[in-house]
Amino acid sequence: MSTKATTTHRKTRSPATKHAGTGRNERNPKRMTVELTEQFRDLRMPMFREHFAPLAEKAVVESRSHLEYLAQLTDLECQARRESRIARLMQQSKLPTSKTWSNFDWTRLPLAVARQMESLRDGSFLDRRENLLIFGKPGSGKSHCLSALGEQLVQHGRSVLFTTCSLLVQQLLIAKRDLRLAKVINRLSKFDALIIDDLGYVQQSREEMEVLFTLLAERYERGSVMLTSNLPFSKWEQIFKDAMTTAAAIDRLVHHSIILELNVPSYRLEKAKRNEKESSKSDDSSKEKK
Repeated sequence: MSTKATTTHRKTRSPATKHAGTGRNERNPKRMTVELTEQFRDLRMPMFREHFAPLAEKAVVESRSHLEYLAQLTDLECQARRESRIARLMQQSKLPTSKTWSNFDWTRLPLAVARQMESLRDGSFLDRRENLLIFGKPGSGKSHCLSALGEQLVQHGRSVLFTTCSLLVQQLLIAKRDLRLAKVINRLSKFDALIIDDLGYVQQSREEMEVLFTLLAERYERGSVMLTSNLPFSKWEQIFKDAMTTAAAIDRLVHHSIILELNVPSYRLEKAKRNEKESSKSDDSSKEKK
């Protein structure tokens, strides 16, 4: 009888009694705040670390749900990470900081060209591995166009690299000399877009054009090339030195490409004329006052 009573007593113990003394008491809020702060630091979540406590207090006052509170914190973290990534991509891009989308006079371009550039801002052409080739006379705004578009692509989270043709071929030659050409080309392949400015502006040697052709051939249908040139295709044999290499280079660039021609006067020449005209008016006005 005594044994049965003991067994019954064990079966009817309450959950509270069962867990008594296990240490599952509610933790101190201040200690939790300190612990969470350290954990968010370890997890590299600076916005969570900085805002979780004040936003929690605000959520209580405004009677927000747990999901609303979490969503607000997550939005802050994602926005901060996006801004950090864009800043990093912009630094890596080597884009000229003075040639942006906002400070280019798009009214100078033919309407069709301006609209085409506008349509490229979202970067979808990079997903199709399409090239962008811009032709025009010196001073027509080719470099600014590509730099401005490169800036917009970075703002959309795309990785781009801006370089002049002359600087690029020198880097490729050094890499070839040091038996690192394949490694350098592989590094360049990681960029969504490779911007090559002033192709043909400075005459290069045959060896320089050979390494450039190697880069273009390796990048064909694997990544977009965006380039400017003051020479039409009919004169590209001056660049690549022989007909066969020229035809092969053009074939790889033109296939899956967007070609724009900036048939506009030199922006620098127009600006110089305006400055001269304004200076002349200023001199005339000073003479009249005297």
